[in-house]
Amino acid sequence: MPLTPFINQPFDAPVWRMEIDESTDTLFVELRDTSNKQVSFAAIDLNTGNTNFKDLIMPERWLSSIETAGNGVLLLHGYQSESTPIHKGLTGVNSITGKVLWTDYNINFELLNRQGIIVYDARIQPKKLYAIDTYTGQRKGAYEPADTGIDSSIAFPQVIQADDLPPGLSNLQPYGNVVHYLKHNNFRIVSLHALDGSHLTQHLYLFDRNNELIFDDIMNNDIQKLQPEAFISYKNKLIWLKNRSVVKVLNL
Repeated sequence: MPLTPFINQPFDAPVWRMEIDESTDTLFVELRDTSNKQVSFAAIDLNTGNTNFKDLIMPERWLSSIETAGNGVLLLHGYQSESTPIHKGLTGVNSITGKVLWTDYNINFELLNRQGIIVYDARIQPKKLYAIDTYTGQRKGAYEPADTGIDSSIAFPQVIQADDLPPGLSNLQPYGNVVHYLKHNNFRIVSLHALDGSHLTQHLYLFDRNNELIFDDIMNNDIQKLQPEAFISYKNKLIWLKNRSVVKVLNL
């Protein structure tokens, strides 16, 4: 029986960034419509395949972006101005409803750990770190450096030469001789570029333990240059983008 994507979610604008809340298995998507200068956000449940919300637009329609996500909350940051990449302020959004839980324009994100969200007040120098409550944004206490970070189940592919592929896959002939490669359980996942006439395409291949091809997809058509890493694995799921605007997830 052929494999088919468990999630195949198209969007009306290019996907700019994705973030996973590993505590709830929620995939957050940031979409940027440059022609209308509008950014929107969506949330997909990776267990059910349901879209929790989409077309979520903040009061600041352009100068906001995903910072991180955890404990059922999507964390967004703003910018000081359109001409600078410096972040300013944080907003917490419920990962199921898309409802804004809290906003603080005076704090900036530092890191996420088991204490919660670690931030600092940009108005105070030298910088002093402290933890805030994920759901209210209220201050909880001073940052404890001994607290370790959060382990991640996200795996990124390696960039290798095609000649270094495992035996059985050496017949792949990518354009530029570079592939993205990841071994997950008994699967081998490869993405590569191919020259189709005068334009490039980017392909995704999934092989089983016997190096038999069991799934493939064209991720990008008619592109002008080599694209960066094109997929990740998360727990037992393969996640990638098709033509920058379709989120696909395959259960492995």
